[in-house]
Amino acid sequence: MPGKLIGLVLFFLVLRTSGFAQERYMIGYAGFAGFQVSMWAVKDLGLLKKYGLEGETVLVPGTSRQIQALIGDSIQFAHVDAAGHVRAVMRGADIVMVGGSLNKFPFSLVTAKEIRQPADLIGKKIGIVGFGGGNDLAVTLLLREWKIPRDKVTVLQAGGGANRLVALTTKALDATVLSHPELGEALRMGMNELGNLNDFKTADYPMSAVAVRRSFMAQNRGVVKRFLMAYAEATYQFMNHQEKGTAIFKHRLKQDNPKALEETYKYFAPKFSFPTRVSHVGLQNTLELVANENPKLDTSLNKYLDESILDELEKEGFFKRIAGK
Repeated sequence: MPGKLIGLVLFFLVLRTSGFAQERYMIGYAGFAGFQVSMWAVKDLGLLKKYGLEGETVLVPGTSRQIQALIGDSIQFAHVDAAGHVRAVMRGADIVMVGGSLNKFPFSLVTAKEIRQPADLIGKKIGIVGFGGGNDLAVTLLLREWKIPRDKVTVLQAGGGANRLVALTTKALDATVLSHPELGEALRMGMNELGNLNDFKTADYPMSAVAVRRSFMAQNRGVVKRFLMAYAEATYQFMNHQEKGTAIFKHRLKQDNPKALEETYKYFAPKFSFPTRVSHVGLQNTLELVANENPKLDTSLNKYLDESILDELEKEGFFKRIAGK
């Protein structure tokens, strides 16, 4: 075989086994609230490469769109909340949650200055990201707590937190659910925090969970395992290293205010979960709520959650190694 041809064959063999030939995975995040940080950190902290994956994080706003993109194979890993996920599975979507980093509602209902009590919401416009997701469920739970029928308010899809905060200041909305950093900005502007979801018994709720297609997991179990390793370490580093957490927020949220960055970090870091498991109590809460819409709903957890890879990692001592125990 001529020398040039041998060299060319060797070049392609090397290329095939190099990072250039690795499949590139698309990793969805649902918005710019601080609870998306685990998905950002897998990329920003170099953890995808550490665990042998090539990937990009892409914005796909809201759980419903995340699931649509996942089903269509536009993304391979989605960041979803439990209610949107359960409803999608209920309608036949072949997806499953495999891990999670935040099992608490991170929302407060923020209102215009003149709305001082829940009854003042009657006849008003409340903004959410999209129907069927965590924002929507948060509003439903708050209205139920205050005994206000949902048809007494107008719930509107109004985009991300920053857009909704602007809409609140311009009177296009009367109320919305916000998380940090927008929550802190709203309070500094004199808006009212009418209700905090963490004050209610339904506060246990899988807000940030990793979902994949079951068929993808069956064919690429090693890939899913390596991603969950990166996701777990990303979450642990965020929870325990403020400088890394605030650096990610500064980059992703385009925020230069040190006070806002510290406030956002201190709000979220204690709420995250490690090991990165979906709360069974929170998922059960979700199933009970969605069952009100569909009494025939299958309420077995394994219909929606597969922890087999996390169980493997637990047995292998992975989480203890990450935590230095």
